[in-house]
Amino acid sequence: MTVEVKFFASLKERLGCDGAKVEIGEVATAADVWLQATGGKSLPSNVLVAINMEYTDAAQAVKDGDEVAFFPPVTGGRW
Repeated sequence: MTVEVKFFASLKERLGCDGAKVEIGEVATAADVWLQATGGKSLPSNVLVAINMEYTDAAQAVKDGDEVAFFPPVTGGRW
């Protein structure tokens, strides 16, 4: 199956790309997508995950055609 991957902010800078399309097995999680898209780099525990624009956890299953996005943790700021 094909999954669209997006990396944001410091993850984009660290990985040197803003995303990719990856081919992954029929049974896969967001964590599996990360491994495939990053060439096997470990998924940092504080990374936020969204599938089809809804936050979830890395153990969530993905389906063909899903968009999986990875965000660095967000810190507080001024209102």
